[in-house]
Amino acid sequence: MNPSQLKTLSTVTVKYSEDLYKIVDSLNRTLKDDDLMFGLSLNEDNNEEAIFTIYRT
Repeated sequence: MNPSQLKTLSTVTVKYSEDLYKIVDSLNRTLKDDDLMFGLSLNEDNNEEAIFTIYRT
């Protein structure tokens, strides 16, 4: 998917947890047919925080 085709709907910073990726994976599998995609990245400035993003594809 071309990143220019993604529209960011929401971004939130949360406390990092090892299991966060499981939630993002489940959301992506469940809601892909609704043109939604979810991302998770580690905050570059603070490794104890993760950035969770919701996209419309």
